[in-house]
Amino acid sequence: MTVAKQNDRLDQLHRRFEVKPGTKVRLERHDPAWAGGGEISRKAARAIAAAEMDGDLAELAKSQELFYAGRSRALLVIFQALDAAGKDGTIKHVMTGLNPQGVRVSSFKAPSSQELAHTFLWRYTEHLPERGMIGIFNRSYYEEVLVVRVHPEYLVPQKLPAKKFNGRFWRERYEDINAYERHLTRNGTVILKFFLHVSKEEQRQRLLERIDNPEKHWKFNPADLGERRLWDQYGRAFEEALTATSTKAAPWYIIPADNKWMMRALVASILSAKLHSLQLRAPVLPEAEKAKLAEAREELLRED
Repeated sequence: MTVAKQNDRLDQLHRRFEVKPGTKVRLERHDPAWAGGGEISRKAARAIAAAEMDGDLAELAKSQELFYAGRSRALLVIFQALDAAGKDGTIKHVMTGLNPQGVRVSSFKAPSSQELAHTFLWRYTEHLPERGMIGIFNRSYYEEVLVVRVHPEYLVPQKLPAKKFNGRFWRERYEDINAYERHLTRNGTVILKFFLHVSKEEQRQRLLERIDNPEKHWKFNPADLGERRLWDQYGRAFEEALTATSTKAAPWYIIPADNKWMMRALVASILSAKLHSLQLRAPVLPEAEKAKLAEAREELLRED
């Protein structure tokens, strides 16, 4: 397969999972167990995914070095999902081999009293990646239109001027998020957003595994069962948020998460393709700096 044909194939694959701006998302139309289609066996699909991921991880490591050296852009990668969908594992596997000096992972729990005294976007700003860095948000400001949407009682401590938390309120929050991301992209931050789409049955199996396997007891949180009872409400909240906030500059990708190997391979492939599309090059020094290099070289050679 030629490079051009391979790139075209990857583009088509990535578009399959990208939420196009203006598209109304219905999660029931997205198969969380997708594993490459019916034209190849599951075993073959898994082997292809593993080989592709190895290549993408190597390409990511090379691209990161140029990205870090150039210091002209930042990359923000956002992961959102329901419990047990695989955010932690995906971050661990996909970022394997990257220079930790150039990557920062930020996880967000319940906001503090100080954070609640500011706007809902405030606490995320200080965690944004600087130019040359890759920033990973394990959950993000989207919690404010997901968890908070399902639990509107969480809005009370925010002491907002709004009196009604109706449809207009949530539409305005989507507008705030889109404006925030537009500001970031205009100033050199590339944004990729992944929703890891796990099925209810697969989540059940993973939660049972956390209970039955002593080595995974630390992962189990009884509160996860309470959230699981709100499965349908969360589904609607995700559908609305994905519909309203997937833009050309900051697209959402709905990644099938029932098969971890496929999920990780797709995320790695999309990340690698995005960095490749930036046409990264090693920085070119000004002539004056090149002259200094020549002088340094001569000095080192004279030591012989």
